[in-house]
Amino acid sequence: MDAITLYGSSDSGNCLKPKWVADRLGISVNWIETNAFDGSTRTPEFLALNPVGQVPLVVLSDGRKLAQSNAIMTYLAEGSDLIPSDAYERAKMFEWMFWEQYSHEPAVAVRIARLHYLKKREDELDPALLTKGNAALARLEQQLKETPYLVGGALTLADIACVAYTRKAHLGGFDMSQFPAVQCWLKRVDADLGLSPVT
Repeated sequence: MDAITLYGSSDSGNCLKPKWVADRLGISVNWIETNAFDGSTRTPEFLALNPVGQVPLVVLSDGRKLAQSNAIMTYLAEGSDLIPSDAYERAKMFEWMFWEQYSHEPAVAVRIARLHYLKKREDELDPALLTKGNAALARLEQQLKETPYLVGGALTLADIACVAYTRKAHLGGFDMSQFPAVQCWLKRVDADLGLSPVT
């Protein structure tokens, strides 16, 4: 695949997901740092690229554009070992990816953003975020007690989707000592992707 241009924030798990996929598959990336908190995604220039005003956004070598982290990852990984060839395992991969955006990211990522990056106090946060985030982490723990990866015994896009904010969950005040299988999986996936642990 030709080089891609990827607009994203280095602090955003959603933005890093497609970069990790590209890096693993040897796809050259022209990364354009784009801060979602300072209005950079709301400028007329950026809105002309993505009318939704969000990152990540990829611009392909032929000028076509694609938004949404999991959609970008799926496009980049087409035909690779990151997408299972078995129809059922592929569907299970998508099941985890859809779940991540609906049940994991809205709690875990939001707590990380508000507590760590926006420096909100605990009493300023919706307590439901902690409850929902812990429930999402418990669901991962349940699966990872049984299997080393989320689908099919090997790294897939499901792991990359779910690891992005799980590896930073402690920054959102989540007690990761409750989830030993998740901790082992984090080390496994970090090693697979060549990532340094989040401190």
